[in-house]
Amino acid sequence: VKPINEKLREIKGSKMMIDVVQTPFTPLKKVIQFVCGNGLVCETVKEARQIAFDGPVRLKTVSLDGTLFLKSGVISGGSSDLKFKARYWDEKEMKEMKERRDRLVNELKELMKIKRKETDLKQLQAQCQGTQTRLKYSQSELENIKKKHLANFYKEKSKLESELVNIKSQYAMLNEGLLQRAEKIEEFQKKMNEVEDAVFQDFCKEIGVENIRVFEQERVKQQEETDRKRLGFENQKTRLSIQLEYSRGELQKLVNKIHMLKETVRKDESEIVRLKKAEEEFLLMVNEIMGEQQHLKDKLITLKTEVTKVQNEVEESRKKLLTLNREMGKLQKEAISIETSLEQKRLERHNMLLECKVQDLRISLLLGSLDEISEVELGTEAESTEATADIYERERAIQIDYSSLTEDLTDLKSDKEIEAHLTRLQKQIVSKENVLFKTAAPNLRALEKLQTAKDKFQESVDAFEASRREARICRQEFEQIKKRRYERFSQCFEHVSVAIDQIYKKLCRNSCAQAFLSPENPEEPYLEGISYNCVAPGKRFMPMDNLSGGEKSVAALALVFAIHSFRPAPFFVLDEVDAALDNTNIGKVSSFIKEQAAEQCQMIVISLKEEFYSRADALIGVCPEVQIIFIIFLS
Repeated sequence: VKPINEKLREIKGSKMMIDVVQTPFTPLKKVIQFVCGNGLVCETVKEARQIAFDGPVRLKTVSLDGTLFLKSGVISGGSSDLKFKARYWDEKEMKEMKERRDRLVNELKELMKIKRKETDLKQLQAQCQGTQTRLKYSQSELENIKKKHLANFYKEKSKLESELVNIKSQYAMLNEGLLQRAEKIEEFQKKMNEVEDAVFQDFCKEIGVENIRVFEQERVKQQEETDRKRLGFENQKTRLSIQLEYSRGELQKLVNKIHMLKETVRKDESEIVRLKKAEEEFLLMVNEIMGEQQHLKDKLITLKTEVTKVQNEVEESRKKLLTLNREMGKLQKEAISIETSLEQKRLERHNMLLECKVQDLRISLLLGSLDEISEVELGTEAESTEATADIYERERAIQIDYSSLTEDLTDLKSDKEIEAHLTRLQKQIVSKENVLFKTAAPNLRALEKLQTAKDKFQESVDAFEASRREARICRQEFEQIKKRRYERFSQCFEHVSVAIDQIYKKLCRNSCAQAFLSPENPEEPYLEGISYNCVAPGKRFMPMDNLSGGEKSVAALALVFAIHSFRPAPFFVLDEVDAALDNTNIGKVSSFIKEQAAEQCQMIVISLKEEFYSRADALIGVCPEVQIIFIIFLS
């Protein structure tokens, strides 16, 4: 049993496990000390983790909920472990529930998409309402135009028509005045004609006209007057035509504008009808979606009820599992007690058979022989080694014949009855020996035989004691070598298990990365394998076989450098360690190797990637059929 480190009692927030586990039985104290060792007990998981990993030396700690922190970094047990185990009671059903949850989430996403379409429907409704408003404004504007502009044009037209009537009436009055004046003019003209006829009688005869008036009126004045009047009428006609044409153009513009407004109203009315139909369709679709949404909500409530029911069942199963674990612990304790008792019986049987063999006592055997019994005496503190197990296995084939025993001996069942009967027999033997010594006659020949037998017996005892001492010495030497081997292995293992985590963090350039080693056989770790696990940055824990090629390469390099840190070698030779790495990991590994090469040892690295060998101090290229060998030194 290893001695207890008394300094651990000074750590605050914890107690030594051996101080917590107490027993009134003195022989069990060494057992408790062997099992507990230098383990510490803490109240919370956080305190246990801090004391185990944050100190200068890693310690073995356990919290009150059963979470165990080993020096190697392995964490086991506790309430989280029980919850994790409880989750596996029906993995298939949980998987189905997760799939159902995923389907419901997808359906909910579809509903959210449909709900987002409701905003588009609301926009269309708003557009429809805006179009209706514009239509109302257009209709009101059309009515205003009809009331305002058409009325003005009609007024202007009626005014022009009234002016035209006035002009015609004035024209008629003027014509009447002209007729009267024409009559007066004719009277004066007759008088003038008489005077002119008298005056221009000779001239008229010369030019061959009836009189001078014919010449003046019919030829000159009549033509000029006609031209003048024609010109006046043409001007007035042109003016009236232009004014009438302008009025007709304005009227046509108003008619065209009215037609355009009517066309716009017709289009808006058709658009309103179309939007009303679309609105009805969208309302039907929204009603269907709302119904389906309500159905899915009811379905979701039902599923939540089922999930709650399943969670309650899981909780009940977890409680049952805890009860079964307690019962299993009790059964394991009983099994250990039975195994210890059985081991004690095997030891007693071996020593009794060995004593019979040494004392040359004849025993009736059904199978086997006393010669098969090993002459090594096993003590009560004998450890369960392969040699002891081999001795027990050979002696298992020896079967004693109990048929010659009397019924009173075969009826003995318990150990107390057997010991009481053995005590009675020993007393009877002692009493009979006393009687024999008192009554027997001296026999010198018998004394000689007895002396010879005693001498042989003493020689056998001396030989047996010598063999026992030699076996004890060999066993002590074996235990010393075993202890030295364990200490050296533990020294290397503890150093590597602490260094590998730090080196893995440096390689990954991330403090969240973790790497830890754990022996498969804590008692004799060198006889079996060592488990190596690591947690890559940003990922959950997974076995080493499930890691990618690059992650495995980085983990392997961390293990190599951790082992090298225990007893450094003069130099390293690494062959294409960057084969499975990407550019990011190549940069991290090359930086770490460069740091190690500058601080601890020299390194020769074989690489085919430029991202790696571009950071080397010197390069040696290997090519076929080259006559000149040269080395490139990189600054």
